[in-house]
Amino acid sequence: MVIDVTAQRRRGAVRRLAVAVLAVVAGLAALGLPGLVSATGASFPAATPQRDCGPGARPETGIQGRVPLSDYTTGRVDRGYRCNTRQVSHQGSTGGFKVLRYTDRRGNTCAFYDSTLLFPKDLLFNAAKGLGVIVLDMNDPARPRQTATLTTPGMLSPHESLLLNKKRGLIGAVLGNPLTNVGILDLYDVRSDCRHPRLKSSTPTAILGHESGWSPDGKTYYAASTGGQTFVAIDVTDPSNPQRIFQQFGVNYHGLRLSDDGNTMYVANIGNPTGARISSGGLRILDVSEIQGRESDPKVHVVADLSWPEHSIPQVAEPFTRNGKPYLLEVDEFSNFGLDGGPTQANAPVGAARIIDISNPKRPAVVSELRLAVHQPAARKGAQQLDPGALVPVQGYAGHYCSVPKRDNPRIVACSFILSGLRIFDISRLNRPVEVGYFNEPTVPGTNLLNPTALGGFAMSQPAWDIKRRTVWYSDGNSGFYAVRLVNGVGKLLR
Repeated sequence: MVIDVTAQRRRGAVRRLAVAVLAVVAGLAALGLPGLVSATGASFPAATPQRDCGPGARPETGIQGRVPLSDYTTGRVDRGYRCNTRQVSHQGSTGGFKVLRYTDRRGNTCAFYDSTLLFPKDLLFNAAKGLGVIVLDMNDPARPRQTATLTTPGMLSPHESLLLNKKRGLIGAVLGNPLTNVGILDLYDVRSDCRHPRLKSSTPTAILGHESGWSPDGKTYYAASTGGQTFVAIDVTDPSNPQRIFQQFGVNYHGLRLSDDGNTMYVANIGNPTGARISSGGLRILDVSEIQGRESDPKVHVVADLSWPEHSIPQVAEPFTRNGKPYLLEVDEFSNFGLDGGPTQANAPVGAARIIDISNPKRPAVVSELRLAVHQPAARKGAQQLDPGALVPVQGYAGHYCSVPKRDNPRIVACSFILSGLRIFDISRLNRPVEVGYFNEPTVPGTNLLNPTALGGFAMSQPAWDIKRRTVWYSDGNSGFYAVRLVNGVGKLLR
């Protein structure tokens, strides 16, 4: 008799995992959490329809976005899941919240990605491969080559603040979390040689850190500490000598993105709710023209606020246009960390993502939703709760970051939807998006030697785009950096 030791180990790990998950479910039930009634009382929008997968697919075995426990037991999960995508390359075994792409003056193309989801928790797991922001030479996308690791304070733990300003060739990040952390802003010049960034400054100008934004002209870096209740603007006209020029306290802002002229800011506003909820916000539109214009003692003015019934935690709102008309691609994260019934409650809010019309900035309006079947209340009622990672408060079947390949007339969106991996949507018709592809490489418990507790997918990063090669770059917190080509005609949406 031949014994498959690998399969035995996998089944043993999955059994132990299933027992642990069941214990968590029982524990949550014992806490007397609410039943299957939405805390908001809201009806949920429908899941986005899917296009069929073409040749070369390894389709999901269950509903849209799900990786069921049974796939771990049988070993099916080892093959991964892909639809109208194929892997070009893979590097590393950890990832974080951002993947950035840049081509320098010499024509070198680089990728930058943060390697740590939460520092110092990941310290031991990441130490063997290197902490900090990883720099990859991507001149040959099939063979990424690590050329540098940025390890100044802000780059060791940038949390969600790592951003690139292409106009000036500057990368910035703020030291953030655990709970905001001291806001040391690091600025690097990548214009001359992106493979070897040059540190320009490392200063405590951000007060606290978590998320960020950058004016399109590259002269103002904004930092929001989220739970730390701080919001600051930093003049980086001289990146070797940053100067704080505005500060505000008592606001709970997440991602910060700006209009092309830098005068309007689109804020993922978590808000300061009372009671059990973590988030009471949605989108906030701010007039920051006095900061952009460098007025003395600048003020920031609220233009409008918008919420939606199924919101969870607003993460970021990326601006884009369609035929000259302005829109936002907004994404929510998680499902309120176990509050409002948490991930075991069928109607707990899973905000996923949406397109918002901002042609009248005083009256923004939701146009359509980007969400998966796993986000729906009906799916969340049953066995889906037993899937690896489904009950982890900062993992689960939820959204995190989305991006478009360009600001003007994009027809495609890529989203990191945590356990469900990289998801690709056709937004040719803004009011009727269609999911046209996906790519997911979940980890099996115990197979990641750097992090033996890693399980499932952990796609948290803002994707980057290689338009010419019809490729998306993203990272998974449990398995590293991926370059993924769009195939079977999906890549044509990048034209």
